[in-house]
Amino acid sequence: MLLKELVPTTILQSVRRQFVPIHKEGWPFIAGFAVLALVLGWIWDPLGWLGWILTAWCAYFFRDPPRTTPVREGLVISPADGRVSQIVACVPPPELELSETPLTRISIFMNVFDCHVNRAPVAGRIVTIAYRAGLFLNAELDKASDDNERNGLVIETDAGARYGVVQIAGLIARRIVGFVARGQEVAAGERFGLIRFGSRVDVYLPEGVTPLVGEGQRAVAGETVLADARGADPARAFRTA
Repeated sequence: MLLKELVPTTILQSVRRQFVPIHKEGWPFIAGFAVLALVLGWIWDPLGWLGWILTAWCAYFFRDPPRTTPVREGLVISPADGRVSQIVACVPPPELELSETPLTRISIFMNVFDCHVNRAPVAGRIVTIAYRAGLFLNAELDKASDDNERNGLVIETDAGARYGVVQIAGLIARRIVGFVARGQEVAAGERFGLIRFGSRVDVYLPEGVTPLVGEGQRAVAGETVLADARGADPARAFRTA
């Protein structure tokens, strides 16, 4: 009898694990797509199926899966899912008041199929939140860092190091949503915001911190280690096969 009760329970748990939670920011959009699907289906059945496909995509876009974050002083964790599109030295946005000299910037580009919930790269206190209105150019372009709408944060660690994190709107993105406030303490991997429908996140490393990722590499928010401030690992070489 116990075995009969256990098997259905195990199957149910397995099924539940296949369904990723959806962030609350996404429900109005999902509902809108669902209504559109009903209207299109009333007009013509094939259009209705297209509407339901778009509804499923919208639900997938706003997924918010749990992540297992490595916790150790000095580790810098990816704030976004996506592709490492660029690693360069440049001066951070002036509104962050982070540095007037070039710092290493790691840019992570999120396409419309990536998870768009952003997570804190390090543990610390948010000392700056600076929003700047701008354009909606392709987020992969280098000038998007200067011209596009953006929202920047500076996180100060217990050791006094400051990290810049900038959410950049993209060609389709029209809304940057923040979940945190100035003065708030955040843990590494903690959710701090999202960007709707395609975008980019830049991370500015303190002077002397070497990236451990390469351009073209896929990053997972809250899990992929971008750098180690302790300098335990040397810079890595990469190859694409």
